[in-house]
Amino acid sequence: MTDNDVTPLPEAFYLPRGDDEFDSTRATTSPWDERMQHGGPPAALLARAVERVREDKSMSIGRLTIDMLGPIPQGRIRTEATIIRPGKRIELVEAKLWAEDRLAVTATAWRMRSTLESSSEVATTFDTSAVPEPQEQKYFPGISKDWGYGRAIEWRFVSGGLQELGAADVWVRPRIPLVAGEDTSPIQRFVIVADSANGVSAALPFGEWTFIPPSLSLTFAREPKSEWLNMNARTHVGPDGRGVANGDLADEIGYVGAVTQPLLIARL
Repeated sequence: MTDNDVTPLPEAFYLPRGDDEFDSTRATTSPWDERMQHGGPPAALLARAVERVREDKSMSIGRLTIDMLGPIPQGRIRTEATIIRPGKRIELVEAKLWAEDRLAVTATAWRMRSTLESSSEVATTFDTSAVPEPQEQKYFPGISKDWGYGRAIEWRFVSGGLQELGAADVWVRPRIPLVAGEDTSPIQRFVIVADSANGVSAALPFGEWTFIPPSLSLTFAREPKSEWLNMNARTHVGPDGRGVANGDLADEIGYVGAVTQPLLIARL
């Protein structure tokens, strides 16, 4: 397949179909099964639900934990969110995503109020790589160049790669909005790509091993400020069929937060 043979990207990962209802597009496609969604876009939809549960620009997500209750099918999905621990400075929000009338994904998020006009008083230094020049887009071995989610993200690797094993330093940016007709918030953009931490830093060959991340946890020191987002990710494999993928998150200004995924690892 040549670059001229790939299908044009849809206008967004999701098309709105009513209050908190959406139809998925091919931009959400899993690399392993076109009938299923990659975990990133549904997780970002739950981040969107959390941010909209109570509009307050001074409140931002400090920690977001996503639990995948099974494969997420393509098609009509619905989200909802509820504040379960209100507070003036800190609040806990629970969000849910339904697919085919089945609860498919849940999330909890701590939102925290900004207490400083500027973080320069307590800012720490954090060295990041520079965004590389444009690169040929290569996906996992055996995965088509027409992979929907892969093409909806622009990948620029400083080290590692989707066709390589081991730790990776990669700059990414979504090419399309999360929801058609909406601006995608900085946190939502990071959540779209953060579920790829285990994929970009795979420690074992895809054709021989499976590694399933049932959960995703992100902790944010601040909201991202630049278009390009950086993940410096690595995977650690334990001796008993489990593992952990984690990584530092940054933007072109500096440190943003961290991502962690538990992994179930098994030979195919």
